[in-house]
Amino acid sequence: MNDLKKELFGLCLDYVEKAMLEARMAIDDAQKASKDDTKSSAGDKYETGRAMMQQETDRNMVQLNEANKLKVTLNKINPKMLSTTVDNGSVAITDNGNFFLAIGAGAFILNKETYYTISAYSPMGLKLKGLKAGDKFRLNGKDYQLKTVF
Repeated sequence: MNDLKKELFGLCLDYVEKAMLEARMAIDDAQKASKDDTKSSAGDKYETGRAMMQQETDRNMVQLNEANKLKVTLNKINPKMLSTTVDNGSVAITDNGNFFLAIGAGAFILNKETYYTISAYSPMGLKLKGLKAGDKFRLNGKDYQLKTVF
């Protein structure tokens, strides 16, 4: 079970690092395009192009900052730690899905099972937090029973 948590943690880390790399590359491309854009006789066209490149850089800086925040969240998780109550870094197995409380990175399939990586502050994360194996809860009209926590 601990190996499963380490694998999920690694997949989340890969997700964040990929997002950071893509944002950095897009920023570099936009900055390079802005520098390579030569001023033509149509000055407005040049200024419009530079403004568009700056907007692209700004948008990717926001994405890079968000990815950095996700990495900070992951850095607070010890994937080797086992727990009996659901908290950030826990894997929660329910009768209606498997969840890894870390970051919202989507679903991953490991050993033919789907695991949803969710933020501890998502609606599901907030419902799960503090629960123990055997506890029940309801979310969006659906009943869940927590089978295992680690």
